[in-house]
Amino acid sequence: MGSMSIWHWVIVLVVVMLIFGTKKIGNIGSDLGKAVKGFKDGVKGDEDKANANANASANAAQPPQQVADKTTIDVEARDKTRS
Repeated sequence: MGSMSIWHWVIVLVVVMLIFGTKKIGNIGSDLGKAVKGFKDGVKGDEDKANANANASANAAQPPQQVADKTTIDVEARDKTRS
């Protein structure tokens, strides 16, 4: 009597279907899926915001470059190695 057989679960499922109906149960499943997806997006969004804040604070630590006049083009030179 302590364990539930498959027939107990079938009877419980039938009673739940009779009480709520299949449409209501489908809506509950859909809403639950949307809630889980929203939670995952919210957690991912918080991680993206934390990374953006870390990058912004790292960029703020660098002093701004000063340009002598507006016609100067600032480029970065790279060393070319020959093999």
